[in-house]
Amino acid sequence: MTIFAKRALLPTGWAENVRLDLKDGHIAAVTADAKAQDADVAVDTLLPALANLHSHAFQRAMAGMTEYRRAGRDSFWTWRDVMYRFTEQLTPDQIQAIAALVYMEMQEAGFASVGEFHYLHHQPGGAPYERLAELSDRIMAAAVETGIGLTHLPVLYSYAGVGEVPLEPGQQRFGNDVTRFLRLVDEAKAASAALPKDFRVGIAPHSLRATSPADLAEVLSHHSGFVHIHIAEQPKEVAQVQAGLGARPVEWLLGNAPVDRQWCLIHATHMTDEETRALAASGAVAGLCPITEANLGDGPFNGGTYLTAGGAFGVGSDSNVRISLTEELRTLEYSQRLRDLSRNVLVVGEGSVGQTLFCGAATGGAQALGRNAGQIAEGALADLVAIDSSDPALCALRPNQLLDGLVFAAQDKVVTDLWSAGRHKVKEGHHVARDQIVTRYRKAIAEILPNL
Repeated sequence: MTIFAKRALLPTGWAENVRLDLKDGHIAAVTADAKAQDADVAVDTLLPALANLHSHAFQRAMAGMTEYRRAGRDSFWTWRDVMYRFTEQLTPDQIQAIAALVYMEMQEAGFASVGEFHYLHHQPGGAPYERLAELSDRIMAAAVETGIGLTHLPVLYSYAGVGEVPLEPGQQRFGNDVTRFLRLVDEAKAASAALPKDFRVGIAPHSLRATSPADLAEVLSHHSGFVHIHIAEQPKEVAQVQAGLGARPVEWLLGNAPVDRQWCLIHATHMTDEETRALAASGAVAGLCPITEANLGDGPFNGGTYLTAGGAFGVGSDSNVRISLTEELRTLEYSQRLRDLSRNVLVVGEGSVGQTLFCGAATGGAQALGRNAGQIAEGALADLVAIDSSDPALCALRPNQLLDGLVFAAQDKVVTDLWSAGRHKVKEGHHVARDQIVTRYRKAIAEILPNL
C-alpha cells in the first residue's frame, strides 16, 4: 500500500506532498515533494498515530452509571465499589463485545494501539475458567477483530491493601497468587504467538497495595519485558503505602525495583518534586489518563517539573468514560492551567503546546507499549493517522499551528483515516466494521442491564 499526503509531520518537521510505501506493517520508504499515483490512498494531513497506553476495556459499559451523588462525600473509593458490583455481571462474550467497541472507538479517535491493563481474570465469585487465560483470549480476539495494535498486560492482583490484606468479595475475579499469575501470563504469551506480529504481552503488578514487596520481586525475577503499574493515584493510597512500606509509592518503587525504560507508571499523580525528577531520570514513562483522573477526582500531575526534567509521558483512556485523543491532551494541559493560574504550561521554554503534547505522547506511548512507532520514518511501524485540515476547526490555521488546533479546538471527527501497523481500519472517519461491532455491543448491554 502507498499513502499520498498533502502534508505530513516528519521527524524533521512538516513536509509537503509526501508518499509513504508500506510493507509488512512498516514504513518502507518516505518521499517528500512527490507526485501522487492513481493507486495511492490520498489523505490531507498525515501524523504519527498515538498509543492509548492504559485501558480497562470493560469499564466502558458503565460510563455514566456513577455520576449520581450519594449521601456523604463521593470519591474514587465509592466509585470503585460500584465498579466491583458491575464486574460481577459480565460474561466472556460480553467482555469481548465491550472490548471490541472500545477499540473501535479508540481507532476512530486516532489511537493506533492500546495497552490493556487486564485484571478481570476469573468467573463471578473467583473460580478460574477451565482455561486460565480465557478472558485474556477475549481481549486478544477483540483486538484482532478491530485491527488495533495490542500490548496485553495481565494484572497481578493479590491483596486488598498494603500488608497483604485479604481480597474483598468484589475483588475475587481479579485475584491470583504469583504461581497462578505466571501460568496465566504463559498462556497469554502462547496465544499471542499466533496473532499479528506487533502484538505484545507484558505484565502489570496492579499497585503496591494489591501486591507485596516479596511477590513483586518474585514476579519480576521471572519476567523480562514491559511492566506497567498503578502508582500514587490517590492521597489515601500514598498514606497507606507510606505507613506500610516506610516510603511514598514512587519513592519506594524507584528505590526497590529495577525501574527503567521498559516501565510505565500509571497516574503518578501525587509526587513530590524530588520524586518527579527521579521518575524522569529513570527513563520510565509516566502514563497519564487526564479524563479519568478528572472524572475520579484524582488531582493534577506535576507536569511542568516533570517535562523540565526531561521525563517521558503518554496518555491513556483508563476507565473509558470518554474516549477522545484530543480531549485527553487538552485536559492534561488544562489541569495544569487551573492549578497554576497560568497558560501554556506544558512546554519547556518557548514553543507550541499542542505539538509538545502530541509528539511527546506519540513517542512516550510507543515506548510504553514496546512499539517502534511514534514518528513517520523508514523502518517504523505504520501507526498513522490522517486528519482533515479543511475542517472548520482547523481551516484557519497554518501548518505549524495545526497541532495546536487539533489539541485545543478540534473534535475527534477530524480523523479521516487510521492505520495500525499498516492495517487500514478507519476510512472516511468510520471503522470498517463499525455496524457489526455496535450491534454486538448493544446486544451485550441488553443482556447485562436486567441484572444490575
